[in-house]
Amino acid sequence: MATGEHSSKQYDHELESIRSRVLQMGGLVEAQLKLAIEAFDTEDVARADEVIAADRRVNELEVELDRAVNNVIARRQPTASDLRLIMGVAKTIVDIERIGDEATKIARVARWLHEKKVPNVRLPRVPDVHACGTIVTSMLRGSLDSFARLDVAAAAGIIRDDRGVDERFRAILRQLITFMMEDPRTISASIDIIWAAKAIERIGDHAKNIAEHVIFIAQGEDIRHAGPEALAQAVREA
Repeated sequence: MATGEHSSKQYDHELESIRSRVLQMGGLVEAQLKLAIEAFDTEDVARADEVIAADRRVNELEVELDRAVNNVIARRQPTASDLRLIMGVAKTIVDIERIGDEATKIARVARWLHEKKVPNVRLPRVPDVHACGTIVTSMLRGSLDSFARLDVAAAAGIIRDDRGVDERFRAILRQLITFMMEDPRTISASIDIIWAAKAIERIGDHAKNIAEHVIFIAQGEDIRHAGPEALAQAVREA
């Protein structure tokens, strides 16, 4: 009996350790994203390089967590809620790593814009890019918080927020098309900014995915591609 209890406690410790490391990885990527947005706003090459360098550590954490998840599956053969947690963690790790990749793209754009400055050519300034970056940073923070607490209601709020990000991305495209039509010399820079805006929009998608994983872990409900009614039902059942 004592041996079984010890084994159970060890298993719980392993699962909690994995969850903690997921949040550690998420915190690193959140910091990476904030710095990438700052680098983009200011065309700060040093900050951009810091973001790009941080991506290696994010990739290392993904590999370490993958190994830990595979180890638990092989040794513990989890079932029921534990299996949902492990599956949800495996998917969450992928989305967090991809957010790091997108943050790196934003940082690379910051470098390109700095290098492409042309005398007497006004680079496009699109305030919605910064606003959109602020929103997705908040979405990422919220999705990680909902993961930490397995908060279904908070996760549902993140999923709803993604629609606003998609609308802002379309507004950014319209603004940049106008810039390019008015001054063809801005085409190259505008395309770079579109690249950054698309990266931000994708980060919103990944934050939404993490929120969907939270609902799956907590309730066993797969709400991917589901409509607002299914989301509302998940919240009612929480």
